[in-house]
Amino acid sequence: MEGKKILVTGGTGQVARPVAEALAKRNEVWCLGRFGDPGVERALTERAITTWHWDMNDMSPTALDGVPTDFTHVIHSAVRRGEDGDFDAAVEANSVATGRLMTHCRDAEAFLYVSTGALYARQTLDHAYRESDPIDGVADWLPPYPVAKIAAEGTARAFAQVLGLPTTIARLNIAYGPGGYGGVPMLYFKRMLAGEPIPVPIEGQNWCSPLYTDDLVRQVPLLWEVAARRATVVNWGGDEPVGITDCVRYLEELTGIAPRLVPSEVTRETYQFDATLRHKLIGGCEIDWREGVRRTLAAHYPERLLANAGA
Repeated sequence: MEGKKILVTGGTGQVARPVAEALAKRNEVWCLGRFGDPGVERALTERAITTWHWDMNDMSPTALDGVPTDFTHVIHSAVRRGEDGDFDAAVEANSVATGRLMTHCRDAEAFLYVSTGALYARQTLDHAYRESDPIDGVADWLPPYPVAKIAAEGTARAFAQVLGLPTTIARLNIAYGPGGYGGVPMLYFKRMLAGEPIPVPIEGQNWCSPLYTDDLVRQVPLLWEVAARRATVVNWGGDEPVGITDCVRYLEELTGIAPRLVPSEVTRETYQFDATLRHKLIGGCEIDWREGVRRTLAAHYPERLLANAGA
């Protein structure tokens, strides 16, 4: 992709930042965000990315004043997750921001909304979730988060049809890689380093479909290509089902650091995806999850990687 004008929200995060940096090599890229860390904003600017201060909690109709409207493509990854426990504020911020952003960029060729697999109604630990599976928005580890995502998905579907704006809603699994904080595998490794307990199901293990940065970046333009005025909804994850316990044990294999796995009634639930529709729409992934985890660990904790680990 080249010669396009691209708007990115959440450009300081694990998902959108590597996308913005990669696309900026051949396109004009703008990143909107709060930029609480000025170092990140400087780093983006050094890559010829235009930054613009925008807070999605700002409900005023002038919140996007001064931002151009002639973007050809948009990826909306910014989110109010709801760590404060305020469901209403999370729903309002995410849905209103999505609607305003889509209206502002109504003439774009394609709009990509980054949603989450956490909105699916929980079934068995090893169930492979399809796009047609029931949703309920229940997540004990962060209750407002999936509820807000469901609300924002509804907004995206409505505005796609009302505005005639081709849209893809991509329900993201676990994104991980060398950039940012590394993703969920590195969160678990930090717990391992600190000797902290890692809650796991009493029976079985949580399964997921982790998506490595290289595949994520490569697939964004493909997700734009399949956008439709009746929004395309697709699961966005890796090809391989990965057990969280297996992932933690692989980190142990790479580093020699043993995890404290504690059986628990409440864990950070993850979701394995059925990749059939994604394969049909945009094809498969290229990076094996073990190689991805090894590369991520080598980027964040090179001193902890055992000699020849993962080779």
